[in-house]
Amino acid sequence: MPIYLLSDDEPELFPPPAKADKSGLLAVGGDLRPERLVAAYAQGIFPWYSEGQPILWHSPDPRFVLEPEKVHVGRSLRKVMNRGTYTVRYDTVFAKVIDACSRVHRPGQDGTWITDAMKQAYIRLHELGLAHSVEAWDGEVLVGGLYGVSLGAAYFGESMFALAPDASKVAFATAVERFKGWGFQLIDCQVETEHLERFGAESWPRKRFLAALEQALQEPTRRGAWTE
Repeated sequence: MPIYLLSDDEPELFPPPAKADKSGLLAVGGDLRPERLVAAYAQGIFPWYSEGQPILWHSPDPRFVLEPEKVHVGRSLRKVMNRGTYTVRYDTVFAKVIDACSRVHRPGQDGTWITDAMKQAYIRLHELGLAHSVEAWDGEVLVGGLYGVSLGAAYFGESMFALAPDASKVAFATAVERFKGWGFQLIDCQVETEHLERFGAESWPRKRFLAALEQALQEPTRRGAWTE
């Protein structure tokens, strides 16, 4: 399949996700301005590339998705949460969370895909009230967390990190409980991981994911800081 080159002049314009190749790669080029990122997520597309590469845009099939109403929190993790080992906060140190995620070593990866340009782009989305961090704190020490983008009743998870046992898991499970209360319909986990599978995430055909996303985007976006 051809890989599409994005226009610099029309940030909202993407090819249909069904045009992606077998790996999920759909398009190349463009930029990471807020208008383009928001348009991409709303169409089930996200950027994923390494330092030195052009910007690569993906829409994988299948798509890994968690429905908040179907989340599974294991007994041992529930005990950790009930002990109050960590305090979970939202949107207090977004830049520190994305920086910590960029420093996590992952097997099979020589470097990070969270480039400096990506950091700045998502920090800008955070300033616009569309990207959010979920943070696990041990006292006043940040020990884990995650960040992602929220549109309508959907949360698009980007990355997580943990510097202490179960810290990112506690942050994620706590966030999902909040999402349930808000009526969120789906959490986009992008690609399959064993970690998120334990929480109940499932592989969906892209067509099903896009239909569910369209429905979720009918709801208003919880824009602005999620701090309490």
